[in-house]
Amino acid sequence: MSSGIIAIMIGVSTFLGALGLWALLWGLRTGQFDDQKKFLDGAKFDGEDELNDAVNLEKRKKEIKRKKEQKRYAPPD
Repeated sequence: MSSGIIAIMIGVSTFLGALGLWALLWGLRTGQFDDQKKFLDGAKFDGEDELNDAVNLEKRKKEIKRKKEQKRYAPPD
């Protein structure tokens, strides 16, 4: 093999590795792997009323989080 081909293979493999690392970090940052709690809650709350309460609780948590993100710091006058 020529050294040019080896250099191209190393470059491509480094690029693919960096792309995979970026995808993993993006998934962690956006919460793609946070399904663990959902499955545990689904097993814990068997009745329809309990499931509705769990869904409403999740909605309230998301709404509170969204409101916190919307609040912006304004320095005092």
